[in-house]
Amino acid sequence: MRQVIPHSKGSQPDLRSRVQRWRVPLGFISAILYIVFSRPTWRLLLAGLPLTVAGSLVRAWASGHLHKNRELATGGPYAFTRNPLYFGSFLLLLGFAIAGGTTLLGLRLVTFFWLVYWPTIRAEAAHVRELFGDQYLEWARDVPLFFPRLNPAGGWQQHHRERNFDLQQYLNHREYRLTVGLVLVILILIAKILGLS
Repeated sequence: MRQVIPHSKGSQPDLRSRVQRWRVPLGFISAILYIVFSRPTWRLLLAGLPLTVAGSLVRAWASGHLHKNRELATGGPYAFTRNPLYFGSFLLLLGFAIAGGTTLLGLRLVTFFWLVYWPTIRAEAAHVRELFGDQYLEWARDVPLFFPRLNPAGGWQQHHRERNFDLQQYLNHREYRLTVGLVLVILILIAKILGLS
């Protein structure tokens, strides 16, 4: 969903809001630690790369269907999971956990995801439920919160077919920056394998 959760003035931010605010800086720190401590091999890079690419594609697909806070996104990947952006991030991270070459680093990445993003997912679900009420509840009955269905659920099949990918939304969400970042990390991993870094 990836919605911004408003807070009332003067209220003490709870743990969820603090985690949401810090997730991007923590992500950058995690990426730097990953680059420094990874021990990739060709075999592991090739094993992890399909998941990483799949995650990036899922995120790109989702960003082209999302109109934040204006309408409930139910088309495209949102007919399979209510959180395709985060599911894509999970696949991406899992791919890098495999490619990183150390069990401890892989466990750290997966743990980081669940500690940082699970509270965000829950908070955003509450926010979107407030915004869209019964429509959200109907959608939530059919579409899983995180792990996707294999086929679009029930009546959402029609939404899935009717809602087209919107390139302008993809560009507005600047999802292309993730692709650039992924290519850079992959090039760094290749450089490490070749002993160039």
